[in-house]
Amino acid sequence: MPKEITDIEEFIQLSNKAMECRVRRSGNLVKLKLRTGKGLYTIKLDANKAEQVLEGLNCEIIEI
Repeated sequence: MPKEITDIEEFIQLSNKAMECRVRRSGNLVKLKLRTGKGLYTIKLDANKAEQVLEGLNCEIIEI
């Protein structure tokens, strides 16, 4: 079962352990999904904040 994260800093820290980050865009809402060895973590952001977060991630980014 995926765990939803609300803190952006925590999400960026989890990206250090992640294998990939999947990006799903739906209008102005962007959903980011981190796949780690222990589970799936998600966060929902608006388009502007999502672009800033994507620049700080340390894993492979896959657009869906």
